[in-house]
Amino acid sequence: MEAMEEAELCFPQLNTSCRKMMIPHLEATLLCSLLSCITLLTVVLNLLVIISISHFRQLLTTTNLLLLSLAVADFLVGLLQMPAEIPYFRGCWIRGDFICAVNYFFGSLNVSVSVGIMVLISIDRYIAICDPMFYSTKVTVKRVQYCVCLCWIFSAVHSSWILRDFLKQPNRYNSCYGECIVVLTYVETAADLLMTFLGPILVITILYLRVFVVAVSQARDMRSHIAAVTLQRSETVKAKKSEMKAARTLGVVIAVFILCCCPYYCFIFAAENNLIGATNAPLQFLLLYFNSCLNPVIYVFFYPWFRKSIKHIVTLQILQAGSSQANLM
Repeated sequence: MEAMEEAELCFPQLNTSCRKMMIPHLEATLLCSLLSCITLLTVVLNLLVIISISHFRQLLTTTNLLLLSLAVADFLVGLLQMPAEIPYFRGCWIRGDFICAVNYFFGSLNVSVSVGIMVLISIDRYIAICDPMFYSTKVTVKRVQYCVCLCWIFSAVHSSWILRDFLKQPNRYNSCYGECIVVLTYVETAADLLMTFLGPILVITILYLRVFVVAVSQARDMRSHIAAVTLQRSETVKAKKSEMKAARTLGVVIAVFILCCCPYYCFIFAAENNLIGATNAPLQFLLLYFNSCLNPVIYVFFYPWFRKSIKHIVTLQILQAGSSQANLM
């Protein structure tokens, strides 16, 4: 009996050790394999997005710069966070207090950056659809770069403030050795919920509702004047269709992100209000991380340029001279 109890401890040699979650061996093996595959897929697909947009000059558009920043955040999730979380699904943190603090900081940073980029994407689509005449003057590469940099800086400051006490003493909330948990005050939880979920979701919803209304109006106008379309008018219609297709695709990305975020924030809210146990449950957060894998998968299905760039990368055509000038559109 005593040997069995020791086997259930994360660190059998320590009396203060946390206990392992009792999961059948086959189920644990399958779950670990699945999470490892998702992690590998997240790293590889987002790396392909980063290489594609960075290498091919035709893809260096203002909208794609936002997708590049989102891919960097998703890549960091797959490279740093998910590998650290996989062993923890059994309830044992084996990487020490410092890595625990770093993991939570990067988790908060990546979520904040992703939310910020989603807002910027919504603004970009709003201007492109609702104010197309001034899009090229309002949305420039330099302005997008500045906005992305500010997004990362603000996210870093926000994450540092939210986790300030935890970062000073990562093990302050642990009830046993082998645990990695953070507890936020009501003020910190409310601020995080408002600034990284409710506020941005409200902004995104309002902007996309406006885009939808304008799109319906444009579609009605195009149908009513279809008989009198000239060549120049035809090119304008094609441009509007292209912008609307991009808006729909990015709308899917945003909708998937919201769906993946909801369980995370519902869990945080319920734990803070004692509606559920406040124990750390890594599987509750894996859906949030899984979104980082879904984004490039969406690009594969909706963006022909991404499929073409993958072909160039896999076949090593990007190593040829002048490959950056390839036509992917």
